[in-house]
Amino acid sequence: PVHNNIPSPLIREIYMNQLMRYASDGIKKTWYKMPQGVRATWIMFAVTAVSLQWCLGGGGSNEKMVSSANVISDAKNSTINGKDLPIYCVDRQNDASKQVSLSFDAAWGADDTIRILDTLDKYNVKVTFFMTGGWVNDYPDMVKEIYARGHDLGNHSENHKQMSKLSEAQNQEEIMKVHDKVKELTGYDMFLFRPPYGDYDSELIKTVYGMNYYPIQWSIDSLDWKDYGVDSIIKRVVESKYLDNGAIILCHNGAKYTAEALGSLIGGIQAKGYELVPISQLIIRDDFHMDTTGKQIAD
Repeated sequence: PVHNNIPSPLIREIYMNQLMRYASDGIKKTWYKMPQGVRATWIMFAVTAVSLQWCLGGGGSNEKMVSSANVISDAKNSTINGKDLPIYCVDRQNDASKQVSLSFDAAWGADDTIRILDTLDKYNVKVTFFMTGGWVNDYPDMVKEIYARGHDLGNHSENHKQMSKLSEAQNQEEIMKVHDKVKELTGYDMFLFRPPYGDYDSELIKTVYGMNYYPIQWSIDSLDWKDYGVDSIIKRVVESKYLDNGAIILCHNGAKYTAEALGSLIGGIQAKGYELVPISQLIIRDDFHMDTTGKQIAD
């Protein structure tokens, strides 16, 4: 049976979590509430069922199985010196185009969000918004507006906790709760996850990949949330030694000066020859590994 070729309980769990992506919302919720022992029985059942479908020539399943294998591989290749790393930036040194990504964490307030969106429209720039479940609850129309304007929707957990201190089941719940909310609002399946506070451990990274998400950090922090002022935000990003092809920049909506600084920030980045693209476009989806700095590199 195929499940005998899956080498460890952790990888079997990742495998099954990936299959859950194609299940109904009701089945997903039941799965993530199951005790580990019960899950093990279902893993064997599900993998055997997929194996039979393969043998019987079940067309669509092949594509899903390939996707599952890729996620397992990605989780494995995130390990450096015994530690699993999220994606801080992307190696694009061999690409002719110079691209970086701008991201906004949305955990509090929305007074400046329309202004941010209007500025992004003015410069024809698409970005990634990482949203908490609380923010989604408070501003559902804003979630729809962000999506309607063509930006990435990213997962920032349900309750903005330090996830390295949570159990695997709690981490899965933190991710799936906001995932399901956004799916219900927009029909969109998120696949980018940023841990609150940038806090993670190896188990969280494995869990994130196992849920068919890519874990995303940042290589440049604007520190806009510290309210140092417009000039500080622009200088920290545009003059950063880490502003390089493949950089990921962290900002926040709801910070005092971010909306005011955004136009000049975009202009400064573009003046250095960089195109701003959403993180979904910047990252490498398959066949990659990480270096010790968290740079994602194509195999």
